Amino acid sequence: MITQFIEMLPEGRSHPDFTRKPIALTIQEGKFAFFKAIVTGDPQPTVHWSRNNGDVSDTSKYQSKYDANSNEHTFEMPNVTAAQADTYKCFATNEFGQAMVTVVLNVIEVGYKKNKAQQNAIEPINGGFKKFLRKSKVRPKSEQAEKKDGELDPKFWELLLSADKKDYERICAEYGVTDFRWMLKKLNEMKKEREEEQAEFVKNISNLRPIRVNADGTASFEIDMDLIEQSSTIYLYKDGEMIPYTKELGDMTKHSLRRVGRKYIFSIRDLMPEDGGFYQLDVANVNIFSTDLKIPMVDFLVKIQEVKAMEREDAIFECVLSTPLARISWFGKNLPLEQGDKYDIEVSEDKLIHRLVVKDCMVVDKGIYSATAGIKSCNAWLIVEADKDAGKGKKSMRKTTRAGGSGMDLQKVAQEQHEKLEKQKEELKEQIKAAEEAPLPSETPKPGNKKMEDVPSDTAVAEEGDSGNKKTEDVPSDTAVAEAGDIEHECTRVNVEPAPVAATDEPVITCGLSNIYCLRGKSAELKVTMNMDCDGTWFKDGEPIAAGAGIGMSKKSTSHMLTFENCRDEDSGLYRFVSGDQSTQGKVTVGDVPEFDPDDLHKFCKPLTVRVGHNATFKMPFAPQESLTVNWSKNGSEVKDGGGVKIVKEPNHSRLLFKDCLRADMGEIKIHLKNPFGTAEATSQLFVLDRPGPPEGPVETLDTTSSLIEIKWKPPKDDGGCPITNYNIERQQAGHNLWTKLGHVSGDKTTFRDRNVTHGKKYSYRIYAENSEGLGDFLETADSIMAGIMILSGPPSAPKVVSASKTCITLTWTPPEDDRGVPIIGYQVEKRKKDTNQWVSLNAVNEPIEDANYAVKDITEGAEYEFRVLAINESGAGDPSPPSAMVCAKNPNMRPYFKDPEDFVVIRAGNSARVKILYEAEPPPEITWLKDDEALPPWVKVINSEGMSQLVIHSSKRSDSASYTIVAKNSVGQASFDVEVRVTDEPKSPGPVELEQTVHGKVVITWAPSPDEELDDRLYYRVTQRDSNTRVWKIVADRLFTHTHTVTNILPGREYHFRIFAKNDMGVSEPSQSPTWGINGNRVPIPHKGINSMNISFERPPSILVPLKLHAPPKGYQVYMTCAVRGFPTPSVSWFLNDQCINSDKNYYITNSFGVCCMYILRVRPKDSGEYKVVAINSFGKAECSTKLIVRD
Repeated sequence: MITQFIEMLPEGRSHPDFTRKPIALTIQEGKFAFFKAIVTGDPQPTVHWSRNNGDVSDTSKYQSKYDANSNEHTFEMPNVTAAQADTYKCFATNEFGQAMVTVVLNVIEVGYKKNKAQQNAIEPINGGFKKFLRKSKVRPKSEQAEKKDGELDPKFWELLLSADKKDYERICAEYGVTDFRWMLKKLNEMKKEREEEQAEFVKNISNLRPIRVNADGTASFEIDMDLIEQSSTIYLYKDGEMIPYTKELGDMTKHSLRRVGRKYIFSIRDLMPEDGGFYQLDVANVNIFSTDLKIPMVDFLVKIQEVKAMEREDAIFECVLSTPLARISWFGKNLPLEQGDKYDIEVSEDKLIHRLVVKDCMVVDKGIYSATAGIKSCNAWLIVEADKDAGKGKKSMRKTTRAGGSGMDLQKVAQEQHEKLEKQKEELKEQIKAAEEAPLPSETPKPGNKKMEDVPSDTAVAEEGDSGNKKTEDVPSDTAVAEAGDIEHECTRVNVEPAPVAATDEPVITCGLSNIYCLRGKSAELKVTMNMDCDGTWFKDGEPIAAGAGIGMSKKSTSHMLTFENCRDEDSGLYRFVSGDQSTQGKVTVGDVPEFDPDDLHKFCKPLTVRVGHNATFKMPFAPQESLTVNWSKNGSEVKDGGGVKIVKEPNHSRLLFKDCLRADMGEIKIHLKNPFGTAEATSQLFVLDRPGPPEGPVETLDTTSSLIEIKWKPPKDDGGCPITNYNIERQQAGHNLWTKLGHVSGDKTTFRDRNVTHGKKYSYRIYAENSEGLGDFLETADSIMAGIMILSGPPSAPKVVSASKTCITLTWTPPEDDRGVPIIGYQVEKRKKDTNQWVSLNAVNEPIEDANYAVKDITEGAEYEFRVLAINESGAGDPSPPSAMVCAKNPNMRPYFKDPEDFVVIRAGNSARVKILYEAEPPPEITWLKDDEALPPWVKVINSEGMSQLVIHSSKRSDSASYTIVAKNSVGQASFDVEVRVTDEPKSPGPVELEQTVHGKVVITWAPSPDEELDDRLYYRVTQRDSNTRVWKIVADRLFTHTHTVTNILPGREYHFRIFAKNDMGVSEPSQSPTWGINGNRVPIPHKGINSMNISFERPPSILVPLKLHAPPKGYQVYMTCAVRGFPTPSVSWFLNDQCINSDKNYYITNSFGVCCMYILRVRPKDSGEYKVVAINSFGKAECSTKLIVRD
């Protein structure tokens, strides 16, 4: 709130105002709390602080500080307590007003749960302490009561209330809830109750985003929320415990809550494993949002590496984790990346290797990419280089190569880690098993008890064999083994081992039956072990069975065996063994391992070859079977549907399609058919043909002489699937842009000799590999190769300074005495500024200076420099010369002199006079103007600038005519110059003319002088004549400074007329007519009959003939105003803008020609808007006219 003490503020003064207001703070008790504010005002306001409930005079609790550098006012509260929670006010006051702002401080009490509860239990207010004690519905672990059987964790319902419907199934599976109908019914009831509670404090809630780890190592969750009361308190909990947070220092503290519009963002910095937990956001006493942060314990064994890719090429980032994860987060330029047309996200079968493929890289894809797993992350740059071979304005072709990768054998690293994890898992199992088998300290073994190690050694375990590999393993002699073709399958008992039982006289089953799968035509056995020697009966599908027809029954001690000699389909069924009141059962299923048709298998195994960019399809028919799974793999890794891969699975066949094949798609393709009886595989090969990659570098220089350069390279890593037929070589000379094709060598050679070289010249080479598919990318030499040995020239002489000015320093030098046998083609000049160590080249080596002199223009006025020169030959720049003497970039001292001045200036009276004089001098001179050797009158102004002085007379008068002298003086000397300024106007006509003839044929003309003759010493007269014969006026005399003239050749019988003109520098007057001379010159005068002639006076006051017009030009346009004025004598005209005279303003060009007054503005500005007035004044009166100028934006 701002209060202004006075109605109108003085110009340049202002009342206080806040440019930065203090921000509300929620902080834990005992911490350091402070508010900051920045205020403005003139004069500087005074700032003080107060609080609503209490004072702030105690300096041990409250401290006010001011930082003059940052203009920040700080109010500090060290070791803040709960009693200091209040609304605070900041006042800024000066003599013109007061500004006030309020801010709220919330303090979270430490240990409040116990102390507050005890206090409120003693002094209940309004029915209890619940309104004062803040607790989450999810209690901390220390306060959680022991859960009863079947009771759900409260987190389950809180998560469901804030989760999206697509996450219900995952949350239910995590908490073991299987009754979805009951869950949905109860959840709907809880949602209605929660919405009613939220409606008291919140208008609307939307866009709930669960907590997640970001690319910058922070975790955050977001919610869009409209509070009914903006002052409502927001609380944050972790696992039921309230956590402190701040709004202002969110980037400096562990937890922060930031508000952007209606969006609230909760962030956690510097993530640690202990930051994982259950987070809740409450408004007042109502829960708004709940989310769970899980941080897996994982690290990167191999981090992603920097990738340099060409435009239109694929880029790969890959990493290896220490713990299997089904998915990690990928970020590109801080934005999350998902599987799609632009990106492929791949995960290995063991979930340890993760890859990101950036497809069809463009220059805009370059940036930092990162992988995040738990709280661990790694990042690397993707650098995309533009394709130089692409035509200008054309898009380059899609490349089939892939750039990047870790450069390591990731399969090996992942395999080692997998084995390590499996070993740890086995060790853990053994420890658990040993702990379970170990007897309790108080337990005494009883006779007849059997432990796990007492199980008979002939107990068999059913295992699934590997397809296509024959193995011989040590198994008990009574284990049933089935073989089919090249597929081995162990089909044996999987018997259930009951826990040890106490000795008794009743028969007890110690090892029972389980379900088994048997290969058709192979033997199998069911075995039951009892605790004593007793009899039993075998049943199949509820019917007792007897030995015979391929089924045998036997008994050995306490073991009962049922043997199938040659398994058949009719042997499938549910078998049961009964002994007394003990029984056990197991299901026997007879079948075959999957098989391929030989013709289809032969056709599938043929290698498939396609060109890059084409599609590749593999199809394998098979017989329909139950419980059959089909998988495809490439180079041992499972192929999944997505991206450029399409997998179709039908009951009788499966098809694998690679779209727009790349070289990376090449490899061994396998189809795996698996059922409970075994696995079958079929293998094929995919070959993708493409242009070869670039040859392997770097390019080696085997030999270089004055006439030969020999280079060597290595074959490309990727030959495109076809043999290399040729290597094409191109060359570019240093300093040129043209690449010239030199020729080619056969594919079995990796060397080339260039014999067309010039000694001392440098060359770059490109090598292209070529196969039947075309020409591949090139390999270019890293540096230019010189033909022969580098011979550099000796140093020239130290450069000498010829001249120096503030804009240019001219140098000269002599060539080096020793050019070492190589001609010099030019020079390179370097400069060094005083007090620096760096020499800066003024021209490039490939742009040599041909002459032994140079004008340096890249200098700063007043700075001191020294220079040196290097001679350039074909090998480059040679040794530098000794430096020149230090020279300052300034003009040399010189006596002032004037450049082409004008010594005579004529100005029309009433117009402004401007006399410009250009000069040169060093140091700058002192300028003085004089009028007739006296000081200038006050209305004459002088404007001085660098190299020019200007004398200005506004509304000049005839009295301003004089000889003006300019004097320029400096420490070297002085100079002066006289300028005659003549202020005049068109002269008035001469007086009456008289004619007199003294000699025959001659007439003497006499006239009265012009009234202006006394005012203008340069005024002269002109005489013209016309006779009755020619009737043409001709000049008979000019530049007469007298008042008489004799005209000759006057002939009798003709009439003559004469005119006399007064003339000066401004023009010619009206003529004075003479009497007629000649034929009627002797006639008798005619009487006037009383009529007397009278003189006519032309004197009159000024008047406006054409007024000014309204103008409304756009900003920046030109404006031309004009009006017409008359009056006699000629009036003096002045221009005004908003009643301010502008005749002397150089932004306006003003003229007055024969009463036409003009004013010109080159580029009109907003401040040129206003009322323009023209005022004309002479001795008889005054006239004026006005108009408005409006400048439009």
